[in-house]
Amino acid sequence: MSESAKGTAPGGRVPKQLEIAARAVEIALEAGALIRGYFERGVATEYKGDVDLVTEADRASERLITERLSVAFPDHGIYGEEGARKRIANEYRWYVDPLDGTTNFAHGFPVFCVSLGLEHRPPGLAADEDGELIAGVIYDPTRNELFSTEKGQGTWLNGRQVHVSGTKHLAEALLATGFPSRKRHDSPNIHFYQEFTMRSHGVRRAGSAALDLAYTACGRMDGFWEFYLNPWDTAAGALMVMEAGGSITGFDGARFRLDSREVLASNGWLHDEMIALFADMFAGRGLEPIPTPAEFAAARASRSS
Repeated sequence: MSESAKGTAPGGRVPKQLEIAARAVEIALEAGALIRGYFERGVATEYKGDVDLVTEADRASERLITERLSVAFPDHGIYGEEGARKRIANEYRWYVDPLDGTTNFAHGFPVFCVSLGLEHRPPGLAADEDGELIAGVIYDPTRNELFSTEKGQGTWLNGRQVHVSGTKHLAEALLATGFPSRKRHDSPNIHFYQEFTMRSHGVRRAGSAALDLAYTACGRMDGFWEFYLNPWDTAAGALMVMEAGGSITGFDGARFRLDSREVLASNGWLHDEMIALFADMFAGRGLEPIPTPAEFAAARASRSS
């Protein structure tokens, strides 16, 4: 079931047992206030690629987070979306998305967040192996919603524990997805979007993978999938989904990895059904063809005659 505690006082947002998350929360709240200020004033936009945006707010938020994390956790590494690379060979590593949902932010659409996820990498772990996700914080400054988690301590929203939904069938599910801002022609997701839309209550595309994962964790969404995500997009949200009782894997059910290019999260009840649909889609079985404009026009004319 979904739980929400909008309006809870800041001091009550994080349960005492979430010690690491509690320290990271203060940093996320400060960064969230910073980007909210930029949002209200408006900012200039730059391009990192053909359509991949970055703003002054992204960079300012990452600078703030990097400085605060370095003071709070001086032995921890930091791996940020906008280029921060500090002590990344250390045993603990923070994945930082200082402003997830930059395109929304730049267009004045109020769906974006700060995301901080902590990985523990014990000595001797190979460079291509994942460590263990142990803490995460996602803060949405426009709704004043703070999601936090630590390994073994559950997932919390504004101080109240949350859980994944109890929806058991895809036909009854509300899902989320996203599309890459770059190289969209390389992603087949429009076809997956079509198939899941036809088989569910609907699919939402809000533009923040971190919030999509947080919403799956708290039961607002029953499932989420996306191609081409990065560790800073998923580190916090993946742990939230697992700690809230959900599942997160690749599209084929393989173990989730931080460098996974295909991410599937759900409440657990839907996971096998979603994996089966992915298998059918990749094999080209039982698909609903997307009508061409000419076919749609002919069907419309037929209905109106």
